[in-house]
Amino acid sequence: HACSAPDMLTIWEAQFGDFANGAQVAIDQFISSGETKWGRMCGLTVILPHGYDGQGPEHSSGRLERWLQLCSEENMQVIMPSEAAQMFHILRRQTLRSYRKPLVIFMSKRLLRFKDSTSPLAQFVEGTAFRPVIGDGLARDNGKVKRVIVCAGQVYYDLLAGRAERGLDNEIAIVRLEQLYPMPYAELAAELAKYPNAQLMWAQEEPKNQGAWYQIRHRLEKVLGANQRLTTASRPASASPAVGYAVKHKAGLDGLLEDAMKL
Repeated sequence: HACSAPDMLTIWEAQFGDFANGAQVAIDQFISSGETKWGRMCGLTVILPHGYDGQGPEHSSGRLERWLQLCSEENMQVIMPSEAAQMFHILRRQTLRSYRKPLVIFMSKRLLRFKDSTSPLAQFVEGTAFRPVIGDGLARDNGKVKRVIVCAGQVYYDLLAGRAERGLDNEIAIVRLEQLYPMPYAELAAELAKYPNAQLMWAQEEPKNQGAWYQIRHRLEKVLGANQRLTTASRPASASPAVGYAVKHKAGLDGLLEDAMKL
């Protein structure tokens, strides 16, 4: 749905991977590189449904890895919000900014109907800004935390449930990276500094060769402490974005949760 005035927020709502597949030429030539090549600013907002819900390959992935591969020189913003207020504030920020950058939002359809992802009205109306990083928030002795899991999108809620089921609230902290690019180094480093004895893990619901892992690994390494190492938990590498059988989908989710929770 496009607004006619060039200074207004323009939103391009697309369906899953079909958009990324069919519009790759436009993405490469104009959205990602138009500013660098021609000095043309673009405020386009692209909303791509993205989330592994057992509905098959064409109903899972907005091809996050393709967009992140094109990210450099702060040419665009790639966002995976996990709460309703976050979605509101990133669109508000895009509208009110004094400069224009493409905004790509990977939005979970599951979270549209998920009670835990709703936000209190106060978070919309009391001036709360978009948070590129959301910390764990549990009251505990952070010095005893053994692992910090950084994730993005709806898998956060699966990790949260998996941690609770295993009774690992005191050993594992879960941090949400809501802005995948530009990487919010300062905010992420400040959050990780709360856990001086923990190792860092990136967890994603996509197969290992897809999703954000290979595109942001080098950026996550920049915030590692001297004695920290970086690992990952994901579905196994696959030529298909997702499986088409509910049983295989659940097995993949169970496998990545087991890897994420194994200390």
